[in-house]
Amino acid sequence: QVQVAESGGGLVQPGGSLRLSCAASGSSFSTYVMGWYRQAPGKQRELVATIVTSYGTNYADTVKGRFTISRDNAKNTVYLQMNSLKPEDTAVYYCNARPISSEGYWGQGTSVTVSS
Repeated sequence: QVQVAESGGGLVQPGGSLRLSCAASGSSFSTYVMGWYRQAPGKQRELVATIVTSYGTNYADTVKGRFTISRDNAKNTVYLQMNSLKPEDTAVYYCNARPISSEGYWGQGTSVTVSS
């Protein structure tokens, strides 16, 4: 069982920035595929970004060039730096931690609201 906990959400004005953090348990964290997903009101959960190693990243087209996913294996933590935020980025952001040959584990989510 992997414990996952997100933090860093909040209210921000359009054009602003936020950094989300996700801590996951386990001694093999460096081998986990880590991902950020989001779910806006009335919509399905969608992929935002994933990271396998520090060089293996993938982004949704809607966030490319604005969001950056990174990881600190020494801290068992993955980050999502969100810049140039738009109202359409408003959602609950979820972190997923997937060990090798295992199911993924979800956190409780952290809410991001982009509004003036």
